[in-house]
Formats: sequence, structure tokens, C-alpha cells
Amino acid sequence: MKAVAGVVAAALALAIVAGAWFGDAVFYDTSHPANETTVSIVRGSTLGDVAAQLAQSGVIGNAFVFRAWAKVRRADTGVRAGEYRFPPHLTQSDVLERLLGGGAQIAKWVTIPEGFTAKQIATRLAGEGLGSAVLLERAFLRDRIVVDGSRTKNLEGYLFPSTYLVAIGSSPVQIENVLTEQFFKELPSDAKARAKAMGFTIPQIVTVASLIEREAKVDSERPIMAGVYYNRLAMGMPLEVDATIEYALPAYKTELSYADLKIDSRFNSYTHTGLPPTPIANPGRASLEAAFHPAKTPYLYYVYKGNGHHAFARTLEEHNANVAKYEH
Repeated sequence: MKAVAGVVAAALALAIVAGAWFGDAVFYDTSHPANETTVSIVRGSTLGDVAAQLAQSGVIGNAFVFRAWAKVRRADTGVRAGEYRFPPHLTQSDVLERLLGGGAQIAKWVTIPEGFTAKQIATRLAGEGLGSAVLLERAFLRDRIVVDGSRTKNLEGYLFPSTYLVAIGSSPVQIENVLTEQFFKELPSDAKARAKAMGFTIPQIVTVASLIEREAKVDSERPIMAGVYYNRLAMGMPLEVDATIEYALPAYKTELSYADLKIDSRFNSYTHTGLPPTPIANPGRASLEAAFHPAKTPYLYYVYKGNGHHAFARTLEEHNANVAKYEH
């Protein structure tokens, strides 16, 4: 009995020591970080990833303790990706609370999908707490940049879709600068030469890319679709792209009516020949490449046939047959 009692006493003493050590590490040890430290947590990071990164950056002294405390707090899935700044001499409890409450966060990750309009981008940014949707949209549709030696009418088409780490408190101008700078990086390296050879300006080709982005669903069809548009432009035919009508309407519609096709707008590519006055969305790299390097094709028409693919036609007769076959 004495031996058992001794073991129990030793275990209890060990538990007390371990508990005291754990409590000190969580609530009293302020030796980390030694200096103000900034850490960027990428999307998809697990609690273990976050703890390891914080320890490696010197924000905390013990990743195991931090991970254990986060689980005790039931906060093991509550840390959001982003950039965080920590002042010196925090307890591990302080670090966790700053991560959970956003008090240390100085930037957020935000993804802008291909084909988003300026309005949709403004809404996405506002949803992440990165500004006012109204003010952002107003700035995007007011401000201009110089492309190919001339000023654009606004920034529609030049807010490159990608994933960005956006500083909290950024002004609309600061945000648009980040997105437009990326646009110039993503332009094909031969963009200027290709535009000259094709007889178009870079903004005009970006407008074509925006049509491709909104209409194409698979990469293999993007160059073909580009070829269709350039063929119709060369022949003076209206482009008749449904996505231009969708852009002109005050609210997005999944299906267009015949009345919609008659909307009084310069973006109406059924009633106006040539390109729309600006891009109708913000194209990604694949659509830009297709617009600058279109396929040489005899096609003038296409209709969606399902599973992400279109049926292309050379004549109106062929096109009408495709419409009858694939549109029910």
C-alpha cells in the first residue's frame, strides 16, 4: 500500500509541476517575441502549421504548448489566413487571442476569380472587410491607367484576377494599384507586337479577352472563340455575345429574353457592331493569351452544347441546325 501511495503521490506531484509549467508558458512567459514580428499565414494552414510557423518566427517559444492551449480553448480551427503583426513580449495566450480576434491582423488574403466584373470585385473586397463596396466600385469605374500609350476609360478589364494579400485599411487606389500592376505582369510578353500585327490596340484585345472569359468554359475553346470574334469584326458583323447584354443589364440574369437583346446600350453587341466601349469583365491569363493568339478558324457562330463545350459553325444554316440540336 505504501508503494502504491508513493507512486500516486509522485504522479500527483509531477502533474502539479507539469501544470505549473504549462500555465507559466501560456500565461506568464513574455520572452517572445523579442522584437516586433510580422507573420504571413497562408490559406489552408492547419493549427500545427500555424504553431510551427509562429515558433520558427520567434513569436512563441513552444509550438506544442500553443497547439495544446488552442485545443483547450477550442480554437484549433479559428485562426484565419492573413498577415499578422505582433509586438514584443507577449504570452502565448495573448498571441492566440490576437489571432482569433483579429487584433494583430494587418492584411487579409482575398481571391478574385477570373471573369469577375469591377462591381463583383468591389463586393468581394467589402465582404472581406477591405473597404466599402460602393466606394471601391466607384473608384474602379472612375480611375484610369495608361495602356499602349493611351488612357483606358476605366479599370474594367485591368483588375487582374488572382489571390492577393491586401493590407487592412488600404484605400481603393492602393488596392487597384496592386491589381493593375499584376495585370501588366500577366500580359503576354509579345502583347505590343501582336497588337500591332493584328491591327488592334492592347485595350481592344483586352476587351476581346473579357468576352472570351465570360463565354468560354474550357481552355481549349478560348482561341477558337477568339477567332470567331475577330472573324465577325473583320466582316463588320455584330458580335452578338450574350455576355455583353448581361453586363449592360442592371442585374444579372441566368436567361436572357428577346426584350433584353434590344436593350439600349453601347454594350449591346446585338444592335451595335464593333467592340463594346470597355471590357465587360476582368480576364485571366488563359483568355488574354487566346485573345492575343487566336486560332485561325472559318467559324462565325457558336452555341453551347453542354459539358463546358460549344458547337461551332461556319454558316448561319449550320448554326441554326446546332441551335435546334442543342437548345431545348
